[in-house]
Amino acid sequence: MIKVAVVGASGYTGAELLRLLACHPEVEVVSITSRKEKGRLLKDVFPSLALAYPDLHFEDPEPKTLARKADLVFCCVPHRAAMAIVPDLLAAGVKVVDFSADFRLKDPATYERWYETKHTAPELLDEAVYGLPEIWREEIMEAHLVAGPGCYPTSVILPLHPLLSQGLIEREVIIDSKSGVSGAGRAAKLPLIFAEVNEAFRAYGLPGHRHIPEMEQELSFAAGSEVRVSFVPHLLPITRGILSTIYVFPRPGVSGDHLREALKKAYQGEPFVSVLPPGELPDVAHVRGTNQCRLAVVPDERTARVVIISVIDNLVKGAAGQALQCMNLMCGLKETMGLVGPALYP
Repeated sequence: MIKVAVVGASGYTGAELLRLLACHPEVEVVSITSRKEKGRLLKDVFPSLALAYPDLHFEDPEPKTLARKADLVFCCVPHRAAMAIVPDLLAAGVKVVDFSADFRLKDPATYERWYETKHTAPELLDEAVYGLPEIWREEIMEAHLVAGPGCYPTSVILPLHPLLSQGLIEREVIIDSKSGVSGAGRAAKLPLIFAEVNEAFRAYGLPGHRHIPEMEQELSFAAGSEVRVSFVPHLLPITRGILSTIYVFPRPGVSGDHLREALKKAYQGEPFVSVLPPGELPDVAHVRGTNQCRLAVVPDERTARVVIISVIDNLVKGAAGQALQCMNLMCGLKETMGLVGPALYP
């Protein structure tokens, strides 16, 4: 059995991770931490998890204690907080999957510019592997530190990486993404209460959302030269799910059908990415609660553009499920273990 700990387990991603881990046949959750909820039983904070974890309680996130108990630690704390604890965990010989942005960006100056704080562990940036298994599977299998991608970047990089790496599209991309409110976290915030979100729909994070440098880093690597994206996120009045609409210009001689076939070939045999046939469009309801990403390619001959639509569950493929997928690879387990359940419907 793989012994795991979850640091920052009192948020939505921590709770979602524990939901998934409860069905994993090769994992034992040995510790959960939260300074705010220290001493409380998990079932009192999340009654939905009572049957799976009747006696588990929140502890302080002390690295030495966690290292004695766990083989691998999921770090579900915000940026800034992660880089304060991850170096000590790695030094103690524990593998780490980090959910924050602290180890996603290879250039510490870029991190400091976008996150407005000094990076205190820049020596780990080269070691960290970007946790998108469909792209970096071999590297994740050998990693001790995996930087979990952001939810929006996951929905964007999966469809664009193969196309840019093959030189099939131009390097100027427009991305229009919509997310459920759980993507903003569990903390009480006035703009996210029911009366403010219900029957509302708004853009936010303009003119530059913090996920932009992450997208541009990975897409530029794929293309072999600089890629610039125009990215606008929106808040949907739903709990979970991301739908990204991506506008690309194919290179001369490349059709929308070519792009669809390129994606099908790139993800042939991948358990969690599917490309829909012509005429079918993805829906966030079809991936709710799953680790799936569903893609559609729609040519627009009138404008010479191609529209790509991507949907994921922001809490699963966009966070906890992808982290679990990485853990399976890091620990030599079957990649799909604990992740093959059907979508939640209705």
